[in-house]
Amino acid sequence: MSLPSWITPELIYTAIQVVEAAVILVGLVLTAAWMIWLERRLLGLWQDRYGPNRVGLFGLGQVIADMIKIFFKEDWTPPFVDRAIFWIAPAVAMSTMLLGFMLVPITPWIGVSDLNLAVLFFLALCGLAVYAVMLGGWASNNKYALLGGLRSSAQMITYEVFMGLSLMGVVMIAGSFSLVDIVTSQQQGMWNIVPQFLGFVTFLLAGFATVHRAPFDLPEAEQELADGYHVEYSSMKFGMFFVGEYVGIVLVSAMIVVLFFGGWDVPFVDNEGPVLALFAFVTKCFIFMSSFILMRAALPRPRYDHMMSAGWKVCLPLTLVNVVVTGIVILVNQSGAA
Repeated sequence: MSLPSWITPELIYTAIQVVEAAVILVGLVLTAAWMIWLERRLLGLWQDRYGPNRVGLFGLGQVIADMIKIFFKEDWTPPFVDRAIFWIAPAVAMSTMLLGFMLVPITPWIGVSDLNLAVLFFLALCGLAVYAVMLGGWASNNKYALLGGLRSSAQMITYEVFMGLSLMGVVMIAGSFSLVDIVTSQQQGMWNIVPQFLGFVTFLLAGFATVHRAPFDLPEAEQELADGYHVEYSSMKFGMFFVGEYVGIVLVSAMIVVLFFGGWDVPFVDNEGPVLALFAFVTKCFIFMSSFILMRAALPRPRYDHMMSAGWKVCLPLTLVNVVVTGIVILVNQSGAA
């Protein structure tokens, strides 16, 4: 039985890509929801107290209870806010993080898109994410929310500057902005964590700042700003900010794995199969997702001016040194090979 003439190979390929993107999107949202439970359990373990343990097995039902609460909580919009911008801001917060995952090559067989400028597109999405916080704080017409939005703007300007520079060494080594090419270059040599350790450290710090995780949660700062930029939000609009933060944790963890830890690569294994490659990628991501939680449990929030100073006076010079040294080493190696 032959297929209809309108079913072309291009259409089949597009349909497969759409289904794959939908599966990855649903998996990402479910992983972000699971992160809520994981964070509570690990914080309880590390701080010697109980985490969620009453609703369902090991407290797994607590996530479902939280979702039901958010879905059915009154969706109230204060009368003094700028309604249009107030509603748009949470959507921007969540959509920018979700869009970023279309760039991530999970395995050679699982991934939405292999863009030639994937690194630049990721940095652009991180830059757009600040608009959600800034617009949410401004549209709320609340002084504490506005202060949280201003803090976020200053924090993102500081850390976005060297976030891009921290990846330039990785790009120079791979000779490409494509994330697939970056993973392939690590398979042929060593993982980038070795030659690009300074880049890894500064990118990790910038990643914490991007997703507003403690100790870089200055835009929220509950003790100072009464929950900061989303103090006026409730129900699903608050939930989109909340879930967007956890999606950001998964995205930054995945980017760290791809850029510095070989992606799906397994040391001393020449040909990873689909199962082993997926297991390796997920395991590496889990380690860094847990490190985000550990940082929150272990470190206090720094003073605002101290964090700004560290970004401009420490992290930015380190990334510049890393770029210069990487360039010199590459030129020397090329001269020696010639």
